[in-house]
Amino acid sequence: MVMVECTPCHLARRTIVRMLPTDVPALIGRIPFFSHLSAAQRAALVDHLRWVCLPGGQYLFRAGEVAEALYLLRSGSLGVFDGATDLIRQVSADDCVGEISLLTGEPLRYGVRALRDCELLRLDRHHFELLIEHHPRAMLESARQAVDRLLRRERHVEPPDKPRTFAILPVDENVPVRGLAMQLAQALETYGSCVVIDAEHGANRGSDWFAEREAQARFVIYLDSTGDASWRLRCLRQADVLLLPTLAAQAARPWPEAAPGHPARVRHRPRHLLLIHPAHRVLPGAARRWRAQFSGELQHHHICGEADIPRIARLISGHARGLVLAGGGARGLAHLGALRALREAGHEFDAIGGTSIGAIIGAGVANMWSIEDMMRVYHDAFVLGKPLSDWTIPLVALTRGRRAAIMLRRAYGAIDIEDLERPFFCVSTNLSGQGKVVHRHGPLWLWLRATSSIPGILPPVLHHGQVYVDGALVDNLPTDVMADDGIAHITAVSIRADIELRAQTEEFATPPWWRLWLRQRRGTGWPGLVSTLTRAAMVNSEETAEHCRDRADLLITPPLEHVSMLDWRDWQLAVDSGYQETLRVLEAQQHGEPDSGKKAKLPLEG
Repeated sequence: MVMVECTPCHLARRTIVRMLPTDVPALIGRIPFFSHLSAAQRAALVDHLRWVCLPGGQYLFRAGEVAEALYLLRSGSLGVFDGATDLIRQVSADDCVGEISLLTGEPLRYGVRALRDCELLRLDRHHFELLIEHHPRAMLESARQAVDRLLRRERHVEPPDKPRTFAILPVDENVPVRGLAMQLAQALETYGSCVVIDAEHGANRGSDWFAEREAQARFVIYLDSTGDASWRLRCLRQADVLLLPTLAAQAARPWPEAAPGHPARVRHRPRHLLLIHPAHRVLPGAARRWRAQFSGELQHHHICGEADIPRIARLISGHARGLVLAGGGARGLAHLGALRALREAGHEFDAIGGTSIGAIIGAGVANMWSIEDMMRVYHDAFVLGKPLSDWTIPLVALTRGRRAAIMLRRAYGAIDIEDLERPFFCVSTNLSGQGKVVHRHGPLWLWLRATSSIPGILPPVLHHGQVYVDGALVDNLPTDVMADDGIAHITAVSIRADIELRAQTEEFATPPWWRLWLRQRRGTGWPGLVSTLTRAAMVNSEETAEHCRDRADLLITPPLEHVSMLDWRDWQLAVDSGYQETLRVLEAQQHGEPDSGKKAKLPLEG
């Protein structure tokens, strides 16, 4: 038997006696801290453990406390928080917490609290010290884990936490969730076993029963298809991730219970709004209407057919693939060639992001345009449309920006970013004090206009009292944003700003116009205004871009020195360069060859 504590913190409020579950010795064996112990030693350790039930939202440790016990997480999910809201790490089942503070005697730097209902096994300080005394390898293993975790955090390579349990909580009984749950479970089977538990199988079961099911399967889907209040609460308490399906065409309204709509009540667990559309097409405005029922962080996904389910499975389970496209003016049309080669090789993407021309082309990918449609639209827009030809007196910029805005409106219409079929973001620079801004909502054409506003060439976008310009000033290849979204594999197409401005004279002020004109004709004059502004807009982001290139799992950098930054007549050269370089990188990857000019990358999964 084992002692059980039901407690909101590490100080016991209530203790009862309970039979020890049969999976505890196996749990001890799965934790690296105890992996060197023999079966007999693990069995002896069991006698010193106490069971702790920690309700979701309650603290196990608060920052500044000194740990008085080691905790083994049997089921549930713990969050490590810097302050009240900054989640820096998630602790999943088959892991332990508190060992470093026990070893050093130092107060805990971070707080630890339950993201959902948790069951833990507690080993008090006295028995922990006896374990270290008789088995010093445990201390070595603990130190090794602590150092490894610190190094991974400093290098930004700590793997994202992958959820294991999902609750499907529809807005009402009219949503066809059973078929959705079965299809989702089938898609998740690609990454491990998955079981679906509904009210018929799980109602009135004890916590042991749920813990055993979660231990046996890689994924568990808790399904509410009846609207029973008590079962919905159980689903809510058991889940790492909340899936909230609704019929997109219906009038938006709040969820039956308050918790899904309020981030404080779901305690940093991801929430995914699933919008089921009729007629296999996205209804414009539906995402905005339904998102208005929530506050805080919320992701949404459009379901237009069965083919969308595997994509959602990858996104919610931490196996998604992302595409990031860099800015670079006319050189950015190389993205079209890269996309053609990637699609020919069977690469599909679950999320898309970019900056400047990369965002403009990425929006077409997120809207599920074919390569042929993108080639036609962007050729008409940039080559024939000449968006930078409305020159004006340069009081604000060299161009009015009106042609660029009309071009974007004509290409994308009046849809919002939320209406794109795939998750999408673009980056701009806010000159009103915010700096880097990531846009995921609002009029698509407006924020594409903002992310491509090269200072001095295109006028800034003025919106709600704020001033927005080209995102290339701060982050020209936003793989960091994609990585922070939890995307497991990132493909990036980088456009380097290798434009070296050289001067053949010693000058500090421009000569009279006629002399400057003569020098320009001879090719010995000053660098052109457009070239100077374009290079200046990108130079500050080069250091950031180098860091972001390192975060890509598949990096493609077409050679584009022969393509002018703002000469759209070179569009075919850029497209061909992107296509050929992508073929070369994919072939090198297929043969396991490290790509020249960058570190070797692991091959794509499956």
